[in-house]
Amino acid sequence: MVRQRSLVVAEGGRLAALDGLRGVLAVYVMLSHLAPFAALPGWMLRPFAHGGAAVDVFFVLSGLVITRSLDRFGWRPGPFLRARARRILPVYLAVLACAVAIQPLALPFGAMGWVGAANPGRFIWSGGWPAEGWAVLAAHLTLTHGLLPHGVLPWAWVGFLGAAWSLSTEFQFYVVIAGLAWAGGARWRGALPWLFLGLAAAGLGWGAVAPAGWRFSRAFLPNAAQYFALGIAGAAWLEAPTSGRRHAAVLAATLGLCVLHGGLGKLAAPLVWVGCLAAQRGGWKLARVLAAPLPRWLGAVSYPLYLVNEPVQKLLGMVLARAAGGSAVAFTALWVPLAMVLPVLAAWGLHRGIEVPRSSPLSRPRRFVLWS
Repeated sequence: MVRQRSLVVAEGGRLAALDGLRGVLAVYVMLSHLAPFAALPGWMLRPFAHGGAAVDVFFVLSGLVITRSLDRFGWRPGPFLRARARRILPVYLAVLACAVAIQPLALPFGAMGWVGAANPGRFIWSGGWPAEGWAVLAAHLTLTHGLLPHGVLPWAWVGFLGAAWSLSTEFQFYVVIAGLAWAGGARWRGALPWLFLGLAAAGLGWGAVAPAGWRFSRAFLPNAAQYFALGIAGAAWLEAPTSGRRHAAVLAATLGLCVLHGGLGKLAAPLVWVGCLAAQRGGWKLARVLAAPLPRWLGAVSYPLYLVNEPVQKLLGMVLARAAGGSAVAFTALWVPLAMVLPVLAAWGLHRGIEVPRSSPLSRPRRFVLWS
C-alpha cells in the first residue's frame, strides 16, 4: 500500500478504504439475513435490521467505481459493458442455479416456532416454485426483473434469489450510463449526477401518480438513482478537491430525495457514505481501519458473499431446524456461527474458482494516482 499525501491508495491505484468498506457492507448484509432466525433478545438483533441501507451504500459505491471504469475504457460503451458482464454474470449465474435448485424444497418454519408470522425472516426466504415461475426465472436470467411493475409480474424482483434485485438495479445503471457515454462521451461527466438526480425525481413522481399495478419495486433504477448520483459526484470530488461545492450540492439534493422516497431512515446510507469518503480522502484513522488486510480481503470476496449468503443460509436452516427438534436454543447455538462461516467459505470458493479465473485484464484497475 502506498500513500499519496493524505489519501490511502492501494497497489494498482485502488481506493483501499473503499475496498474495505465493500467487505464490511457485504458482511453486514449477511448478518442482517441471519439475525431474524436467531432466538436472541431484540436488543441484540435490532442493530442488524438495516440491510437495505447497506445495499443503498453499495449503490453509491457503484456510482464512484463505474465512473472510474468508464474513464479507463475511454467512455467507450461496448468494451465497458462487456467487461461488466464478464465481471458479474459468471458468479451470478452459478449462485442463481443453486437458488433455483433449492427453491422447491419446503421451508422449515413449522419447526421454528420462534420465527413468528411477523418475523422479517419470513420475507427473506422464499419457498416453493413461484407463480409464473418460468417467466420470473427468465426475468432473472436477463436481469430485467427490476423493470417489471407489480401488475405485470408480482414479486418477480425477489422470486428466486432475493439479493439479485439489486443486481437488476445495477445493470439498469450500467445500460443507462453506457447509453449516455455513447451519446456524448466524457462530455456528459459533469452533468451525470444531475441527470441521475432527475431520474430519481421522475421515479418519485411516477410512484405518486401511477396506479398500484404500474408501480415498480425498489429494484427499479429511478427508485435508487439518487445513490448512484452521489457516488458519481464523489468520484469527481476525489479527483478534484475544488469540486467540493458541487459534491455538497449533490449531497443536499440526494438527502432531500431520500427523505421523499422513504423518510428519515433513508438518510443513513448517504451520511455513512460521506463519512467513509471523507475518511478515504483525508486519510483518517477510519480509512486505515477499513484498509486493513481483513476488511480488504472481505472486500475481494464481497460480491460472491453478497449473492451466496441467502441460499447457503436457507439450506443450512432447513437442516438445522430438523436437527434441533424444535429447540430454539439448540438451533441458535449452531445457526449463528455456521450461518456466518459457511457463506464466507462459499464466497471464497466462488471467488477463487469463478471470479478470479474469469476476470479480464481490461476489467482490472490500472494505477490511479489521487492527490489532495
